[in-house]
Amino acid sequence: MTVPLSVLVIEDEPLIAMMIEDFIEMLGHTLAGACDSVADALVKVEEGGFDVAILDVNLRDGACWPVADALKQRDIPFVLASGGHVEPPPAAHADGLQLAKPFTLDGIRDVLNSIPRR
Repeated sequence: MTVPLSVLVIEDEPLIAMMIEDFIEMLGHTLAGACDSVADALVKVEEGGFDVAILDVNLRDGACWPVADALKQRDIPFVLASGGHVEPPPAAHADGLQLAKPFTLDGIRDVLNSIPRR
């Protein structure tokens, strides 16, 4: 790992969110915060202050695409995380980084190491 990242976790399953948060800290990165809904995530994206987001595709109040759009508009990298998503992402996000559940420490490390540093 080179430069530590500040990571926003957007995940609606509390145990999965805690596991991701633990992995982030174990890898030497910083947790910028956590959200469990599209509405909360949009507020955090507007506030900024993080380098990358790990974004669950299916949140408690709907699909993540408005959040992905807001992140892309602000040029903030993100990783799409999903365990049951069967439809491909919209064309605007088809080339984005993806992480499949179940998450592992190595999987989180690999995807975060692939994020371009600014």
